[in-house]
Amino acid sequence: MIFRQLIDPESSTYTYLLGCPETREAVLLDPVCEMRDRDLAVIQNMGLTLKYTLETHVHADHITAACRLRSVTGCKVAYPAMDELPCADIGVSELEPLTLGSMSLKPLFTPGHTDTHHCYLLDKGGTTRVFTGDALLIDGCGRTDFQSGDAVTLYRSVHDKLFTLPDETLVYPAHDYQHRHVSSIIQEKERNARLGNNRELEEFIEIMNNLDLPYPKKIDVAVPANMRCGDCSDADLASLPDGLSIQG
Repeated sequence: MIFRQLIDPESSTYTYLLGCPETREAVLLDPVCEMRDRDLAVIQNMGLTLKYTLETHVHADHITAACRLRSVTGCKVAYPAMDELPCADIGVSELEPLTLGSMSLKPLFTPGHTDTHHCYLLDKGGTTRVFTGDALLIDGCGRTDFQSGDAVTLYRSVHDKLFTLPDETLVYPAHDYQHRHVSSIIQEKERNARLGNNRELEEFIEIMNNLDLPYPKKIDVAVPANMRCGDCSDADLASLPDGLSIQG
């Protein structure tokens, strides 16, 4: 399997490039608009064809590159089906995995950060990876105070869908603000400051209610643009405020 973890330093967003070595087809998970030229260069240099872009959720801290990548490469844009976005070519769900050559990405419905959030499970080459978006971060989790977020729902999603995966499953989040790259299910079950060490639901709710995080700087431009699969003007991109919007 071909695998690259790429980062947007502005938003601390991880984009994941996954490719099939037999077909040379690739998918970009959570691509960032401002990083599209870099991503295209990586794909070209590796001799890959971009078949899909795929999103974990409608993001609030950056604009997706999906629409612009589609216009350049002819790739298909995939979103969780329950987002019901007219701009998406493909809707994925727990009943509809995304297949790429010999690989199959299994969606896991994990609401809580947003009400349609999905993670993606990949079992390939003897290694199980889960791409957790903003549901489960390294030593943390996504915030639940906007976009129909809900702490109770997130707690249940993590415990029912993620913490039940094999302990050795590698965890690749959509963000990390301390330059960490990967964790594991057992590490998060034991050490996650918000959700690990058998923390009770009531404690988690109290933590989430007192995060006191600022209103996301880019949300008012990013969310409407991402509901259009990133279809936005250069003026919209230029209007995005500088700086980090902490998502968890």
